[in-house]
Amino acid sequence: MSGPIQVESAEDIDPHWMTAALRRYGFDCDVTSLSFAPIGTGQMADSFRFRLSVGASSTSAPPPPTSVVVKMQAADPRSREAGGAGAYETEVRFYTELARTLSIRVPECYAATLPDESNRFALVLEDLAPAEQGDQIEGCDVDQAHAAVVNLAGLHGPRWCDPELRHLEWLRSADGEVAGLQPLLADFAEQFIEHYGSRVPKDDAPVLRAFAEASGSWLIGRGERFSAVHADYRLDNLLFATPAGGSPVAAVDWQTVMVGLPGRDLGYFLGNSLLPEDRRKSEHDLVAAYHEALVAEGVTGYSVEQCFDDYRYGQFHGLMITLLASMMLTHTDRGDEMFLAMSSRACEAIRDLDSLDLL
Repeated sequence: MSGPIQVESAEDIDPHWMTAALRRYGFDCDVTSLSFAPIGTGQMADSFRFRLSVGASSTSAPPPPTSVVVKMQAADPRSREAGGAGAYETEVRFYTELARTLSIRVPECYAATLPDESNRFALVLEDLAPAEQGDQIEGCDVDQAHAAVVNLAGLHGPRWCDPELRHLEWLRSADGEVAGLQPLLADFAEQFIEHYGSRVPKDDAPVLRAFAEASGSWLIGRGERFSAVHADYRLDNLLFATPAGGSPVAAVDWQTVMVGLPGRDLGYFLGNSLLPEDRRKSEHDLVAAYHEALVAEGVTGYSVEQCFDDYRYGQFHGLMITLLASMMLTHTDRGDEMFLAMSSRACEAIRDLDSLDLL
């Protein structure tokens, strides 16, 4: 796959580089100057908003953007190494090979380069401003959750149980997660409890341990239903419209996309993104809205009762992501606060929904 040349940092991106990237998409333009600033809270890669001064030709080509988002390898060595283990390639290939077959709202990809031997990659993406990133710690309201689950159906519905997904060599499968992951999760559960100490609620430790012990069978459970799943569909990876405009919601950060049970995305999002009291009041309606959107995408033979049961089963995805990310990535104050909020909300949802009975 050809694209813009890999660069080591955002400082290395100049007008010539950006001109080549935009022309690759079909913009007939010359970037004359640019400036950038970091955006987002991602821990495995770095993102920057580039503001562009552009001279366009008089052809009928689409008008070039005056602002784009560039996503590239993390400056932090530990996060960069983790991303280079497959996440960077996965995200590039999602945008270039899979996104066009789905109806979920994502940024348009103008140019992309696969990672090199130094784990350098680049994505030049549509800037969805003035939409704003959600806040995983603060949580969202029910209206935002409704928009997010309807958008999620646009990921799952178009390729529901499509066997061709299993032939994409770059797209991981839940079946392939099992080897070595269960003992790793058991170890990470103990590390998590020890690392955060008294900040882990007393009732949560048994839930963390029970999931880690049964995670091997959970990972391969319910394999008869599958689709492309985001696997990290949460507020920090969603952009919401503001009074100034923007799409109702769009999903970003596709480094973890894989083939698996759609209910994992649904359970993870609602269990981690709503405050517990809001989730309890609205979860039946929100699951029903997601199911209605699936049916509109053409999904048949899947009842709303089955959907809610998969939602219960999917709650454990939040614990898996929290344990892996909190123990494998560089610790930050915000990251620690986020992981504790995610763990606490997931454990509470698991207890409320009796999800442990499904393991």
